[in-house]
Amino acid sequence: MKENVVKNKSFAFALRVVKLYQYLQDQKKEFVMSKQLLRSGTAIGALIREAEQAESKADFIHKQSIALKEANETDYWIELLHKAEYIDEKSYTSIKEDLTELLKLLVSIIKTAKNNQ
Repeated sequence: MKENVVKNKSFAFALRVVKLYQYLQDQKKEFVMSKQLLRSGTAIGALIREAEQAESKADFIHKQSIALKEANETDYWIELLHKAEYIDEKSYTSIKEDLTELLKLLVSIIKTAKNNQ
């Protein structure tokens, strides 16, 4: 069976988000933005998994599109946490690179699926 790159990368990203959430809660005592980050950052992978069992091509595209929206929202929270100095430059750059890769994969998947519809 072929490896599902976006599925694996989104799961690894979700795990990073969970660990960042724990750090923000325990070390930085930040509870509001970190909860938003946790929700949107873990939803990406959940929606990608949901799309595996899509009922139709349109349903697949819809679920992937929602995953893309969640990834964009996650980008917002990560940037805000960085600018508010809850996340240092090194951590921000690292997680931002992973998120950018996911965003590019999702855009590509959606475009390909729409072209093949």
